[in-house]
Amino acid sequence: MGLFFTVILPIISVFIVGFILQRVKGLHIKSISSLSIYILSPALVFTSLYKADFNASYMTILIYMFALFYAMVLLNKIIAKIFKWDKKVESASILATGFMNSGNYGLPVVLFSLGEKALPYAIFIMVIQSLQNNFFGVYYASRSTSGIGRSIKMVFKMPTTYAAIFAFVFQYFSITVPESIMSTTSMVGDAAIPVMMIMLGMQLGSVVRKKPNWQVVISGVVLKMVIAPILAFVFVLFVGMDPLVGTVLIIISAMPTAATTTMYAIEFDTEPELVSMITLISTLLSIISLSILLNVII
Repeated sequence: MGLFFTVILPIISVFIVGFILQRVKGLHIKSISSLSIYILSPALVFTSLYKADFNASYMTILIYMFALFYAMVLLNKIIAKIFKWDKKVESASILATGFMNSGNYGLPVVLFSLGEKALPYAIFIMVIQSLQNNFFGVYYASRSTSGIGRSIKMVFKMPTTYAAIFAFVFQYFSITVPESIMSTTSMVGDAAIPVMMIMLGMQLGSVVRKKPNWQVVISGVVLKMVIAPILAFVFVLFVGMDPLVGTVLIIISAMPTAATTTMYAIEFDTEPELVSMITLISTLLSIISLSILLNVII
């Protein structure tokens, strides 16, 4: 229970503050989201990756992230075939299970449970997940109305893409960033995680509660909260890697559905109520599942 009080409870408390704020004030989430996407997150990504000591673990993370995503897609397609879901429902389920909340939720959990030494790995996962979300998320949300071109454009519209590229280039060529610029960027980046946490609470506070398709909801929650961390555990077990990196992969894989998938579902009318419900239920269940998981692996 110690990790629940030191890791999960403080994080959930911030989510609750955001949830209550949204329920009471009904703020415009898109403005706060834009602040996070275009200013805070790029600063956090750049400073963390610029200071990171890149090694083979980062390539292992990259391979795992794509392997996990394609495994989720394949499992969803099999389940959709069995239960005869239409294309929209299948896309909604892929959105809800293929993308975990590695930013708003994953970063603070990794930081609070494993410390700053694990944060660069979690941030790298967030960058990869962001690129996957911007590309595959848009594709699966819009495949009935748009083509792959829009997905490609979305990736190159995201500032975090360029923040990561600049961090890699600056580190590879040993380009020194002036301390005045670096300290300012770090200060801005430090605000990213708390803002992300409050924003997730606000997003959950905006979920419209309607009667869901429980077959899809249960399937999505099981895939996201049970199967994904099991796949991570198996991957870590059979692939030699730094134990710290393996722990980060398992924790991030156990995260609930990414809140951004709801925005894509709304934008392209891909069963948004269904995606929102899976996001809400998986986030609530994660309070219990993550508490148990952290006590097992740490």
